[in-house]
Amino acid sequence: MNKRKDETPAGGDLFGAPAPAPAKRPPAKAAAPAADDPLAGATGVGAIDGIRCGIGGWTYAPWRDNFYPPKLVQRRELEYASRQLSSIEINGTFYSAQKPATYAKWAAQTPDTFVFSLKAPGRVTQAGALAKATAQARAFIDGGLAEFGERLGPILWQLAPGRRFDADDLAPFLDALPRTLDGRALKHVLEVRHPSFLAPQYLQFARERRIATVFTDSDEYPSLADITGDFVYARLMRSRAQVATGYPDDELDAWARRAQAWARGEDNPDLPHVAEPTSAGAAREVFVYFISAAKHRNPAAATRLIGKLRGD
Repeated sequence: MNKRKDETPAGGDLFGAPAPAPAKRPPAKAAAPAADDPLAGATGVGAIDGIRCGIGGWTYAPWRDNFYPPKLVQRRELEYASRQLSSIEINGTFYSAQKPATYAKWAAQTPDTFVFSLKAPGRVTQAGALAKATAQARAFIDGGLAEFGERLGPILWQLAPGRRFDADDLAPFLDALPRTLDGRALKHVLEVRHPSFLAPQYLQFARERRIATVFTDSDEYPSLADITGDFVYARLMRSRAQVATGYPDDELDAWARRAQAWARGEDNPDLPHVAEPTSAGAAREVFVYFISAAKHRNPAAATRLIGKLRGD
């Protein structure tokens, strides 16, 4: 069969000569942010001596008046918040688990100095017997959390206020939680909300399993600063609307000192305890979140605490 006049042999010209190698294009350079871009020059905070500070969530309309810059579009709010704070507690997963692609998208918007904590679904922790919810808990973890990679921080298991301490129900649940995911250690933390947990029996139970317990600074829920795990997780819920930074400066100074003591492996005897404060141990990671109360002030509280930890 005769070749058409316009048919060129692959890899050469009409006479069979080899085609010249295509010119190499220089690698594309990332576009420099515009001078008026709110994220220009923002690289992230990261842990300060093992301490991370943050807030709950990143989508909240009042934050657009006092935390997010005026020109920032809503789709970039996580991108901005993750460069001002070192962690964010995701509350949305309490109501519904997300698709793996969503977790991957969130992770991609944050700097590599940042980590998320995730509140486990309420359908797992707040309905029925925990001993029967192990498969649901595993499905949540295996349902895409690996997409966070190094940005996956603690997983918060928040119990309902009406759930009493029942070792026979709680033990099978906690014992079934996976301790690793794709070769990375998982951090599990339990938030207890019934006074029956304010007992030495619970402390022994949690310490045997090395499960951290949330320190909740609130009058509404049990508050125990007893160390039961390998890291500390504090949820501070006393921000005030009349204070621009949520907390007066002297109170933030006190929280900076407490966070530093926890990070050094020490205890804080001035906080509520069930048992005697423990003696100094190994250094720990510390996660401090400003949650609820005067929510519109919480980003200011977190950024101010970060400044104090830096020595600003």
